[in-house]
Order: sequence, then structure tokens, then C-alpha cells
Amino acid sequence: MTADPLALYVHWPFCLSKCPYCDFNSHVRDSVDQARWRAALLRDLDTASLETAGRPLTSIFFGGGTPSLMPPETAAAIISRAAEHWPFAGDIEITLEANPTSVEAHRFADFRAAGVNRVSLGVQALDDDALRALGRGHDTAEALSAIALAQRHFPRYSFDLIYARQGQTEAAWTDELDRALDLAGDHLSLYQLTIEPGTAFHRRTARGETLTAAEPTAAALYEITQQRLAAAGLPAYEISNHARPGSESRHNLTYWRYQDYVGVGPGAHGRVTVEGAKAAVQRIRRPEEWLSAVEAAGHGEEERFALSAEERLTETVLMGLRLAEGIRWDRLAPGPGDTALDVARIADLVAGGFLVSDTDVLRATPAGRQRLDRLILELLS
Repeated sequence: MTADPLALYVHWPFCLSKCPYCDFNSHVRDSVDQARWRAALLRDLDTASLETAGRPLTSIFFGGGTPSLMPPETAAAIISRAAEHWPFAGDIEITLEANPTSVEAHRFADFRAAGVNRVSLGVQALDDDALRALGRGHDTAEALSAIALAQRHFPRYSFDLIYARQGQTEAAWTDELDRALDLAGDHLSLYQLTIEPGTAFHRRTARGETLTAAEPTAAALYEITQQRLAAAGLPAYEISNHARPGSESRHNLTYWRYQDYVGVGPGAHGRVTVEGAKAAVQRIRRPEEWLSAVEAAGHGEEERFALSAEERLTETVLMGLRLAEGIRWDRLAPGPGDTALDVARIADLVAGGFLVSDTDVLRATPAGRQRLDRLILELLS
């Protein structure tokens, strides 16, 4: 058993409504048996902890779905149970994703008392017309109220915005960014709107609707975002995430640095190293099937497989090049049976201005991060 640090992801799959751009494992239900769900999450957690018990836990992330819909007592019970299985790092980060509706925001004080010390708000826009177009259940006034409550109750908070929306201009996005910066704490997440298969937006685009900004406009908005946030002291540490130095999301850094994490709840993924071998773990995706499996077998695990050297290399590159810091060469250096990256291909991408390769780190340039999917395809092909 390794003593390396560990992160915990807890998935709450329920939402009040399904956003038309969202391809996450989220579901709308008329009612949820909260006591039954709390018991199942705790049982899934107990089983998931067995192979990693005793490792220091650096973060817990309640994601979804909309985990701010769960009772704060459920969050408290999960945090307490996690502390029984793993020693908490002294500066453990415990994040809750939340929607800024008035129904949920009043619970912030109770979630803080439960042990949550960071909240991530799905604001998505500071414009009422844009919020309606994105299918959000709140308006700008509710978003501002929720941000104010987050400032009051949590030591750290962040919120998300989506840009490159259809019809969005550079001037309008600049104004929205400036307003966001006036409200921001130490972290902002700024995502370019993409059309994902299986979503309502995907079906609408298939019928001929245009829902995103044209590619040249989207590229200009990305550049404005990078420049504006860097000038404000919140540079991009990952493609879509900006923070003051030292205030990055520790949980998400675990993913991007390809470190170990345990996932519990419907559809949760994990990457766990046991006896030197890294395994991919996935839990049953559909909520009711996961719930039945946990109650019958004590866990919701659906699939587990050892990752090959080539798969580990691919995942390291896929995750690590998202970061401004890049990937340390010792994470890429070939060991026994490992697959090395193509040195000549790296040299070509460096010459093209898409990669930087120095003695310690391989990282994407700003131009490379803007074209990351293509860059990774070139690097790994």
C-alpha cells in the first residue's frame, strides 16, 4: 500500500432540471428517498475505502448533478465517515458544487457547519437573456445573492461562467468578465460553450440551429479571457480554470496531475494505485441501478481494470497538458515496459510553437492549449 495522498469524489446525480448543454450524469426525479440515499453513499464509501485506508486524504469533492440539493446532514455524514477511513490533511479542501437558486443558497450555513470549506457555484452567465438561453433556473439577481452568501459562509469560493454563446460579442464578454472579476474570490472557471452528443443543444444543432459563437469569435473570446484574467492576478492554471497563485482547486489538480482518487456514487470514476499497479474503477451509472447494487452487494462498482503502460502514458498526457505547469518528465520517462513519447514528433511540435520541452517539464504553449485536442492527437499518434 502506498502512502501517497488521495482525493475523494462523491457523486450526487439529481438536478431540479436538465440543462440543455449538459452531458453529465445528472437526472431529474420527482422525489428522492434521502435517508436511503445517505445510507447507500456511506456503504459505497465504506467498501471503496478498503484498499486505500490510511492514506492521507487531501480533498473531498461533492459533484453532480446538483449536490447542494442533498441535505447538509448527508454531507456531514459522508465527511465524518471519510475521516474514519483516511487521515485528513491539515489543509484538506472540501468542495460542494451548488446552483445559485434561492431554494438552495439558504443551506450554505448548514453545509459550512457540516465541514464544507469551499463552494463552486454554477452561475454560467451574468445576463438574464443568456441564462434563459442556457436553460438555467435562476436569474442574475439570484446569482449575485448566492455569490454574496458564498463570500459570507465559506473561506474559499468559485463560480463558473460559459462564453462563446451564440451572438456574444467581444465587448459584451469583456463587460461580463469585468463584472465577474468584481465578484470573484480567488478562483474562476470560464468554459467555452461546446455542443456535446446526447444533449438538447446537440439535437437542436442537428436541426440546423446555431447555438455557439463562430470559431473566429470564440478564439477571440478565449484570448480576451486569458489576457483579462492574467492582468487581474488570476492567470489560467488550466485551460478553463483561473486562480490566484496558491488558490487552485486542489481536487481538480489531483486529476490533472494524474494522482489517485476514489469515486463513489452513481457513475463515479476512480484511479487507484494498489501494490504498484494503477487501476481504473467505474461505478454503475444509472442512479436506481447503482442504488439497488449497493443495497444488494455493498458497493456500486461496475468495472475495474488494470491500466497498461500505454494507457497510463495516454492519460498522463491527456490530463497533464491541460495545465499551464505541464507534465514533469519523470512522469513520462519510460520504465520497464513503458511506452515513450516520440522524440521527433515532440521536436516538430516545439518547432511549430505548440509545445515547450525543457529539462524538467513538457508543457503546451498558449497556442497549443488553444488547440489541445489536435495537439494531443498529434503527440500520441
